[in-house]
Amino acid sequence: MYRPAHFAEDRVEVLHELIRRRPLATLIARHGSSIDADHVPVLIDATAGPHGTLRGHVARANSLWRAVAEGSEVLAIFQGDSHYVSPAWYPSKQVDGKVVPTWNYVVVHARGPICYRHEPEWLRALVTTLTDTHETPRPERWRVSDAPADYVAAMLRAIVGFEIPLAGLTGKWKMSQNRSAADREGVAAGLTRESPDVRR
Repeated sequence: MYRPAHFAEDRVEVLHELIRRRPLATLIARHGSSIDADHVPVLIDATAGPHGTLRGHVARANSLWRAVAEGSEVLAIFQGDSHYVSPAWYPSKQVDGKVVPTWNYVVVHARGPICYRHEPEWLRALVTTLTDTHETPRPERWRVSDAPADYVAAMLRAIVGFEIPLAGLTGKWKMSQNRSAADREGVAAGLTRESPDVRR
């Protein structure tokens, strides 16, 4: 990833927080002579390793766990907020007109070797934690135990778990840091007008 110094974000806790907020990973791996991508919700365990460990699962029917060998490096991409930036928002446009459009965005790249997990107890713990994580804020929470036990057992047999102990974690926060203070204020005002829900 091209990452000029003024856009670099290397604080592990900040990168982990984006993963928690936007847990749908684009998981990229080499499948033989081609490259493929899967979209998988994951959990980040900040306590496992210097960069943390990602955990998730795919359908057993998914070729990922057969085509990508245990220990192969994979890349998980987490996309945060993003928005088109119009040059019309820059006060400096009025000075010399030397402005162009751009795109501001927040992204995390997480790399590491993929390891597969098939143990029913591990898979049950994973799906329970995943479910609880996303159901906790809801007034009427659904729990894994709400489903019939034989149905849950069958669903667990239909998935393969994975762990990715992260060997590298890279963040890019491209938020007009390369512009003047006045231009940054102009971008903030433009974003507020067009997309008030964008987090800054």
